Amino acid sequence: MSVHVVRAGDPALRSRALEQLVDELLGADDRSLALEDFAVPARGDADNSAEGRSAVVAQIVNAASSPPFMTERRVVVLRNPDDLTADDAAPLVRYLENPLDTTALVLVPEGGRITTALGKALDAAGAQSFGAGSERTEDVLQDQLRAADLHLRPDARRAITERLGEDAGRVAAIVDVLASSYGPGATLDVDEIEPYLGEAGSVPVYALANAIDAGDVPGALETLHRLLTVTSPRQPKPLHPLQVMGLLHNHYRRLARLDDPDVVDERSAVAALGGKVKPYPARKALEQSRAIGGRGIREAFARLHQADLDLKGVRAIPEDVVMEVLVARLAGLSARSGRRPRPPSARSGGGAPARRSGR
Repeated sequence: MSVHVVRAGDPALRSRALEQLVDELLGADDRSLALEDFAVPARGDADNSAEGRSAVVAQIVNAASSPPFMTERRVVVLRNPDDLTADDAAPLVRYLENPLDTTALVLVPEGGRITTALGKALDAAGAQSFGAGSERTEDVLQDQLRAADLHLRPDARRAITERLGEDAGRVAAIVDVLASSYGPGATLDVDEIEPYLGEAGSVPVYALANAIDAGDVPGALETLHRLLTVTSPRQPKPLHPLQVMGLLHNHYRRLARLDDPDVVDERSAVAALGGKVKPYPARKALEQSRAIGGRGIREAFARLHQADLDLKGVRAIPEDVVMEVLVARLAGLSARSGRRPRPPSARSGGGAPARRSGR
């Protein structure tokens, strides 16, 4: 008997990892005879009742307890076990106490938390975790290109990773299409891959602050648009403008905490930010705080305050326009600073003269 748990955040990567594991477990066995696949009804489904979930658990326990027929082993897959309650999972927990040697049981959580009792039973049964490896888009692209024997020039690689953002699950489909179109061994540039990229993927929330701090107005606006409009497995809903405002408030609040003559290096920056920030982001925040200076930070907060009022209807300006103007002006503020941080030991308060909020 073997027990496996497939874990991956992206559904497409999770599906590919499951397919790979099942292929390994089946070996030469006939899939139609050896494999049984079950799924717990998801929340919101009509069958997601105590009776519906119990019925699925009864089926999987029966399948896992049955000897193989005309094959060496039986592979039993249970998807979405994270929607089982402790009572639902009790028969499965009992099965794991005395499992059948000829069954390979595979559980595939879909992002939720497995009940404590089931988690302990899996640990006691020696369950092995099987994942998709790295889920970074760059790493997934590298793996898929190697498997397909395709080669991309640097600008083509950059175009794919920038377009997909965090949506790494789409990489395999793009590489499959490129391999079908150009054949193995091909070396492609950006013009050849551009027609196959599709819609932009989601981006991590910190990408907006990074683009603003770099003074990259076009990049910041593009990132804002993707945060407000694009969905993906990692970002099932677009962010609301007020959520983006919250992210920006937090970012400039951190810069303000570092606008202190006692914060002189990376270590003191970590301490000023509560000790829960890693050294590299603390150092980057300190550099940005010194670059725009105390007056620049105050100007940023004035812009944020006015935008917050506008989002709440003080002036009849569309939400998307409010956010675009805000982000463009914050990025422009960084650009005017030249991103030339003063030495951390210098006193804050420099930068461009403060300007009154308004458009």
